Amino acid sequence: MLKLNRTTAMAALMLGAVSAWAQTEDDPVIMKINGKDVLRSEFEYSFGKNNSDGVIDKKTVKEYVPLFVDFKLKVAAAEDAKIDTIASIRKELRSYKEQMVLPTIVDTAFIESEARRTYDNTAAQFGGEDLLTASHILVMMRQDASADDQARAKVRIDSIYDALKSVPAAQLEAKFAEMAKACSDDTGSAARGGALGQFGKGRMIPDFEKAAFALKAGEMSAPVKSTVGWHIIYMTDRHPFESYEYHHDNIIKFLEQRGIREASANMYVDSLAKKQNMSREDVIDQLHKAITDKDSEQRYLAQEYYEGTMMYEICKTLIWDKAQADTEGQAAYFNAHRADYAWDSPRFSGVIIHTKDKAQMKTAKKLVKKVAEEDYAKTIVDALNTDSVKVVRIERGMFKQGDNANVDKFAFKVKGAQEKPMADYPVTDVYGSKLKAPRTYKDVRNQVVTDYQNYTESAWVTELRKKYAVEVYDDVVDTVNKH
Repeated sequence: MLKLNRTTAMAALMLGAVSAWAQTEDDPVIMKINGKDVLRSEFEYSFGKNNSDGVIDKKTVKEYVPLFVDFKLKVAAAEDAKIDTIASIRKELRSYKEQMVLPTIVDTAFIESEARRTYDNTAAQFGGEDLLTASHILVMMRQDASADDQARAKVRIDSIYDALKSVPAAQLEAKFAEMAKACSDDTGSAARGGALGQFGKGRMIPDFEKAAFALKAGEMSAPVKSTVGWHIIYMTDRHPFESYEYHHDNIIKFLEQRGIREASANMYVDSLAKKQNMSREDVIDQLHKAITDKDSEQRYLAQEYYEGTMMYEICKTLIWDKAQADTEGQAAYFNAHRADYAWDSPRFSGVIIHTKDKAQMKTAKKLVKKVAEEDYAKTIVDALNTDSVKVVRIERGMFKQGDNANVDKFAFKVKGAQEKPMADYPVTDVYGSKLKAPRTYKDVRNQVVTDYQNYTESAWVTELRKKYAVEVYDDVVDTVNKH
């Protein structure tokens, strides 16, 4: 990806970007859609992306041309409909531009200054003291403990300490961890063998901290009393706080996880806007233009996002959502193409009923004898269930043999089919109809809706081809990926 530095970013604003989009002999116009030239490189970019490895339905160049033209026609319709003026679409396109621009503006000086400030602040917290890595064993004791409780706590900590004192130095760390797991009242650190991790000045309670800083690496303290009880401390390691260079990479990672690069870029864009007396949007637009003029891949990626957003929105609004809601159109389409929806085997349409007992099942089946199929589930549930007591569960759907064991057993009477009752509802049966073919579009609605949407979209594209001029230059098409 092209990276804008501060000089080129300012130049893009001061001088404007010189367009590299013009047709050249090396990149001829391959087609003209609604008066707009489409260069061969753009077509090649789209063709390559949509016919890459992993694409199942790959197309030849000749096969891809009409698909590409149809896409461009939908974009032209979206632009005529001013889809890009809709507030939500403007926001989405603006967000995408910022996502492309901001990562290219990296203020390394600002990030380094923040990293140094983070290091200095952290170092100051340690006051020049060492960083310690230690473990402890705690015998907990309340501050208001009775004299007897205090005595028992002291006896217990002393017995642990006496056991550890006799351990050879080479084995002390391992033995300390073993006893911490077995004896420490600090269950969190006990699971880790008493390990407290690394800490510095001001991170522990005062009495504990004073005793810890008095130890050398490999040393163990005598019992130390604090506000929470008695401790024995083992010092694993101690060393001065490392240099800035030592921590540099980790500090940068820490800052990046908290959005330092984005914050830096936003600050810089805002400063450019102020210096040039421009809006933030205008600054983003010009920086975006600088990127796309110099990098064809980024240019076509940005164009693809813009056009894809426009195409999706107009198709969703004008075709898909309308077709989804047009039940009269769906019914008419189904009736005109009924043969396309024939089944190769019967279906069962209805409900699977699960009840607590046979009496409830009998009642449920009686309830639905005189109601429409779409009301089966509601009728049964409303009559038998209450807010606090659920005596029936319903599954509704269209099933073919093999879809559901209960339907196979009770509706299709499949030999050997096993009933599968629902947990806590031991009685199972079905109610509905066996169908040899769909009765109405509702029996195959998902398929009909998809087909009706495609039909409506195809008719729309036919109208777009009449509305917008399309010229395809076959001699240039023949050179795609061959020059």
